[in-house]
Amino acid sequence: MKKTIFITGASSGIGKATAKLFSSKGWSVIATMRTPEKDSGLRQLNNVEVVALDVSNAGQIENVVKAVTEKHKIDVVFNNAGYGLSGPIETLSDERIINQLNTNLLGVIRVTRAFVPHFKKQNSGLFINTTSMAGIVGFPFDSIYNASKWAVEGFTESLYYELHPYNIQVKTIAPGVVYTDFGLKNLDKSQLPEYEKLSKKFIEYMMGDMSKVSTPELIAESVFNTVTDGKDQIRYVAGVDANEMYAERLEKGKEGFRQNLSRILFE
Repeated sequence: MKKTIFITGASSGIGKATAKLFSSKGWSVIATMRTPEKDSGLRQLNNVEVVALDVSNAGQIENVVKAVTEKHKIDVVFNNAGYGLSGPIETLSDERIINQLNTNLLGVIRVTRAFVPHFKKQNSGLFINTTSMAGIVGFPFDSIYNASKWAVEGFTESLYYELHPYNIQVKTIAPGVVYTDFGLKNLDKSQLPEYEKLSKKFIEYMMGDMSKVSTPELIAESVFNTVTDGKDQIRYVAGVDANEMYAERLEKGKEGFRQNLSRILFE
């Protein structure tokens, strides 16, 4: 029987690449995005249904999930919608902070909550939540983005115990740097001049070896492997840069890693 994946944030980047990959593997795909009229090709693919969904709109989430679960047996929910907010904390308005958390955190919580009864009824299902290395490691100028992704990591781990008795799995996938405009288009341009040196150092650190940067297609492959590997595992790190950073974090410990990164950034 053909399986179905529900994807949020499928208009571009990792979400779009994942929709295309799962379609090519014979899955049915429900690809959601805020503005379906801007879809660039997913509708032309086999087995793909494009649906309007803004994950910051709680009422729309309830309506969309009700509609799709009446028509489909959903096997996997990929909570991928999100964006990066970057800048010194003192430059970020309440509105921007609330928008970040509403999309990156509350969107994941609300979509998950809406699908849990469906998964419980069928006694199966898998949630995959896109976090980031910023959900594992703290970075300068990413305080609110870090907060949203660390929260999703904790949310997911807690749900593991809550949903395990119903044969419902939960996993996170944490990419490193990805070739998309995700971070660049959301960079706060109002950074204060006194942070310029630190900002340059941090960009050099993150983008130092471009050969280790992932494409959206590579991360999509990681998502597919995460869905199909059958492992009792919550966290998956995706990309060469992310795996190297995560290995260093485990080897040095949280404080040792922080001290080493501090030396790099402030030397």
